[in-house]
Amino acid sequence: MRRVSSATANNDIQYNLRLQESRVNNLNNQLGSQNRLQQLRDDPLAAGHLVRYQSYATRVEQFEKNAKIISDDFTVAEGYVNQSVQIMQRVRELAVNGANGYYEKEDLRNMAVEVDELLKELIQNSNAIGPDGTRIFAGTRTSNIPFEAETGYVKGSSEPLITSVKYQGSIGTKEIEVDEQARISIDKSGNSIFWAEKQQLISSADATSYSVQQESKIAINGQEIKLEPGDNVYSIISKINDSGTSVKASLDPITKGLNLETTDSRQLWLEDISGTTLTDLAIIKDSSQRPPYNISDSVTVSGGSLFDSVIALRDSMLSGDIESIGGRVLGSIDNGIDNLLTRQAEIGSNYERAQQSIAKAQTNQLGVTNMIAREGDLDFTKAITDMKMLENVKQATLSTAGRLYESSLLNYMR
Repeated sequence: MRRVSSATANNDIQYNLRLQESRVNNLNNQLGSQNRLQQLRDDPLAAGHLVRYQSYATRVEQFEKNAKIISDDFTVAEGYVNQSVQIMQRVRELAVNGANGYYEKEDLRNMAVEVDELLKELIQNSNAIGPDGTRIFAGTRTSNIPFEAETGYVKGSSEPLITSVKYQGSIGTKEIEVDEQARISIDKSGNSIFWAEKQQLISSADATSYSVQQESKIAINGQEIKLEPGDNVYSIISKINDSGTSVKASLDPITKGLNLETTDSRQLWLEDISGTTLTDLAIIKDSSQRPPYNISDSVTVSGGSLFDSVIALRDSMLSGDIESIGGRVLGSIDNGIDNLLTRQAEIGSNYERAQQSIAKAQTNQLGVTNMIAREGDLDFTKAITDMKMLENVKQATLSTAGRLYESSLLNYMR
């Protein structure tokens, strides 16, 4: 039972005024923030959807940024590879001219000067620095110079020339996320891009009696291969060939040693992760030596880099060895150009995939923006109409209150 007194009307009016002010304040907050939901309790289901949509929108925005960054990286890398192709085309042209037997030894020495300059330009391209200040073709060791040139005296030259170029980078790859659980792998290791021939290792150590003594793990070109106790050389060969890495293993029919050959133009990268299997097979030196220059001295190594091919051409021109120019050297240069073109195509393919990822992220961004708008955005027409209605109700309430305050309970008791 409700008690009626002189203060009842005032209390009811004050309560309703405060309630209307709260509604007006909530509408003002909505209009100011342009958001329909000010608190989770306003619409719990919509709030839950909105949080997930906003989180997804943030991720999609980051995916688009990632794709744009690697797209720019691929563009820069492709430019340097393309320039290197042009350099090698010119080197090949000089090799063909030098192999036709028309030029004298003095002419060949003059041509060797241009070849040497082209070699320097090729090394400069391989050590290129990207827009972010990192080395493009150094794998994951982007702060190091990927290719280090060594100089020495060469027969036929009166001054020191570049005699070898060694890779100082890594074969590590970087993965950039461009969509939910989707990544683009970035492999720009210089010892695969700037390589001319398949590399082959021929071991002279008899491995037929070898057996793995404990659980071991080896790594070939970054692919880890697990070995079990009791595995013999045939099991090791089978596991290497089944690992999916770009290497083919075999047993040498003469030396009975383990032979390794890459399936494409690249430098072999061998490591004993745990155990000493490759060391025991006399393939690599002890684990204190860092790949790729940890190959055992007893192993015969064949297959060189683009730089080796150009150096061989220059040295053959300086010595006047036309037969070498037209045979082994020219073949190595052709292989190197083919490999460069293949790597350029791979970079271009990755660039196209990055562009598709950008387009997909932009499409997804539009879709999720519509979802966010549906759940959280304010309907301005409805909000302004409600605001005007509340203002009218407030004015009516104040007008009614003004009349009620003129009377008291005693006025009704006469």
